[in-house]
Amino acid sequence: MTEPLPTDPGRPNQRYLPPTKSMDVRFNEAVGWLAAHGVSLYGSRILAVRGRSSGQWRTNPVNPLTVDGQRYLVAPRGHTQWVRNIRVARGGELRLGRRAEAFTVEEVPDADKTPILRAYLKAWGWEVGRFFEGIDKHSSDADVARIAPGFPVFRILPVR
Repeated sequence: MTEPLPTDPGRPNQRYLPPTKSMDVRFNEAVGWLAAHGVSLYGSRILAVRGRSSGQWRTNPVNPLTVDGQRYLVAPRGHTQWVRNIRVARGGELRLGRRAEAFTVEEVPDADKTPILRAYLKAWGWEVGRFFEGIDKHSSDADVARIAPGFPVFRILPVR
């Protein structure tokens, strides 16, 4: 069994891993620049969400995932600013170059996250596996379910 995942000190039940390495920052900047110029790395997009206080667009590179015909956003670093913003905004845009797809979201309950997190690790483990601290695509369902609360997941829905 692995150690408990870290939490945001201001919110003890909300796991958050801030970017700490300049390599993380440079990688995100590179992926973001490519997506902004219409080049997707393995399906990456720019997530644009209105800030919950400012109302200004905030952007972050993301890896949308499709499982059983449904699309999802997974937050491998936990309860990040984009997660907090999307909970308030209830949607945003996925951008690639000049194209922007507006969407709404529905947060996935912890009990339903296991197959989504496993699929995310299969697709993106090479990039984000270190944020899962010992859990990988081969881990047991019980171990994946145990960490689920620390990894917000949102179902992407069309704008109604």
